[in-house]
Amino acid sequence: MSDDAVPETDPNSTAGLLAQRLQAWKHAVGYLEEYMESVEKLHKVQAKEYEKVLKTISKPLREGDHFDQSLGGVAGFFENMRVNTQALINTNAETEKSIKGSVLPVLERLHKEIKHKAKELEHGAEKGAKEVEKARNTTQKHIELLGQHTASFESTGGKANPTDDPYVIQRGVLHRLNKQVIEENNQHNDLVAVQANFQTFEHHVITVVQQAMEAFHSFAGGQALKVQALYADMLGTAQRIPPDFEWKAFAKRSSAVLVNPDEPPRTVEALTFPNQNHPSTKALIEGSLERKSRNKLSWGYSTSYYVVTPSKFFHEFKDDDNYRKDPAPELSIYLPDAVVGSPSGEKFSVKGKDKSKGLGSKIAGTSELNFKAHSPAEAEKWFEVIRNVASGAPVVETTPSPKEEKTEAAAAAVAAPVAAPEKKAEVVVPVAATPTAAEPKAQEAGVVSTEPATAAAVAATTAAADEKPAAKA
Repeated sequence: MSDDAVPETDPNSTAGLLAQRLQAWKHAVGYLEEYMESVEKLHKVQAKEYEKVLKTISKPLREGDHFDQSLGGVAGFFENMRVNTQALINTNAETEKSIKGSVLPVLERLHKEIKHKAKELEHGAEKGAKEVEKARNTTQKHIELLGQHTASFESTGGKANPTDDPYVIQRGVLHRLNKQVIEENNQHNDLVAVQANFQTFEHHVITVVQQAMEAFHSFAGGQALKVQALYADMLGTAQRIPPDFEWKAFAKRSSAVLVNPDEPPRTVEALTFPNQNHPSTKALIEGSLERKSRNKLSWGYSTSYYVVTPSKFFHEFKDDDNYRKDPAPELSIYLPDAVVGSPSGEKFSVKGKDKSKGLGSKIAGTSELNFKAHSPAEAEKWFEVIRNVASGAPVVETTPSPKEEKTEAAAAAVAAPVAAPEKKAEVVVPVAATPTAAEPKAQEAGVVSTEPATAAAVAATTAAADEKPAAKA
């Protein structure tokens, strides 16, 4: 097989060829059965015909008193004819019974063995071939799906549904390809065992045929010398066939179809498929992160595998294993619609709507997700990649108080707007210019700082608060 993910070879070819070979052996043994049945009927008929012949001389000679009744005369000659004709009758009858009772049953059993072997092949190797074909069709459909969405990625600028993300689809291809490779390797191992067993089985078939011919020759030994010589030649020809002659010749002729026992098993890593290295399938950053539970009653973190893709999605997976289960995202956030919190130590946050079709997306809707990386440097790396991919997504910078490192409750308190102006006040620094009442979104796109404000800034903020509601942080 080639290194193509879905090879063009027919998985039924080897099993089909072996099935045809069993059919050929079944017919060969069937021919021999028919021959022996015909010979058996011939001897039965000959016995009856010789009985008719015997009747022609069964009566004593007329005017027998004219012939001497002692041996050596004419009367003795006719008696000898009667005895030998009766012997021919008995020989044919015994041969007929021997072929029917000893030769034909051996060939019938061999015929049944071949039919049973064909059923084993049908339920084993041929069934395995069907499973391989089914797995290949499934893989091929997913590869075609990958081709469709890598093409649309280039035409639409990467905007897609989470399930249409080429990165996710490619992981699905690898999942299905792994199942296919398992089926292919299982079938290969089964066929290697079947082929080895075929050689032994054909040795058995030829040996049984030789035994049947030997028995036939011994029973037909009472025939005329010329007939005996012909039967002896048949027996000699059968006995001169080497038990492995037919299999070796067949294996040489059919080497392109039969499996090679020394062929190494297929592996997913060694296989290639279209669009495998397309840029849209390569993660911009991926790895494990800890995420705080969205359940307000829970303070713990759970570890999952996260990926930022060229399609601008931030996906969550249970792990990076493509083989155990179909790797569908547990959570998917489209980053251009999200609010990204700058890192504080090893922590950062992303606020957005879960667009995956899981149960959690229906319950949570838009929510703020708090993450913890393995180190501050790694958190900064994730933040930079997410911010660049977001292409203008709001970035919220927060300066945590020392208490945030101790409890999650303190972190939530610091993240909320500060209500006491005498302690700390919010100053919204817009990205472009000071927002007006008609531009609330521009203020949302600003950078929120919680550092102590100057007296002038506090006064300005307090005056603005008297005139209109405070802007959303």
